[in-house]
Amino acid sequence: MAKLSDLRALLDEARVRSADARRQPSSKTAKNGHAPASRKRALAAGKHADGDIDISLAFADVTRLPAGNKAGVARTRPAPLPHQTWRDERDALEAARYGEQPAPHSWDIGQELEGEQTFLRAGLGRDILSGLRRGRWVVQAELDLHRHTTHEAHEALAIFLNEARANGLRCVRVIHGKGLTSPNREPVLKGKVRRWLARVDDVLAYCEAPSHAGGSGAVVVLLRGR
Repeated sequence: MAKLSDLRALLDEARVRSADARRQPSSKTAKNGHAPASRKRALAAGKHADGDIDISLAFADVTRLPAGNKAGVARTRPAPLPHQTWRDERDALEAARYGEQPAPHSWDIGQELEGEQTFLRAGLGRDILSGLRRGRWVVQAELDLHRHTTHEAHEALAIFLNEARANGLRCVRVIHGKGLTSPNREPVLKGKVRRWLARVDDVLAYCEAPSHAGGSGAVVVLLRGR
């Protein structure tokens, strides 16, 4: 069996003979004063046989496609910035700017001076109220019931809580007022609003708002998560 090197040598010899056959007679070469082509040049010339493809000729009749008329619009990707965290921190700072009383973390459960100041759904830990007072949940929406009748306030509160739950809100504030403009300066909505809240299954807890956020005239409400 012939070796691969022997077959390669035979192929090279065939290419050299083919190149020699296509070259001009040696007399013409002698007239021009050029030396006969070397074996490597002859071998290289033999590689371009008649059966090989000339790329320039193969693509001579190819027509370049016209340029498209579509505009290249570069879309800017949004920067990975924690906008919601910044808003929460801004709200916390704004709420703390005007505080004239000790910070909420100094409050303790059991300091209520009257009934319905706080509410906690049965089965939940007391730490829920502590966290609610200390601002663990940022207030995400607010309802002001000033100048509402009892019927209007009840309806507005129900709609407000339903919308808050539908939007996935966890913490809201309800301002019912201190009753300073009511007859005999007695709060009309204060007790009613807090009793209404305690009857809503989605209300987990509430506590009176800090003094800078309404004090006894408002409650901060924690809603059930989705």
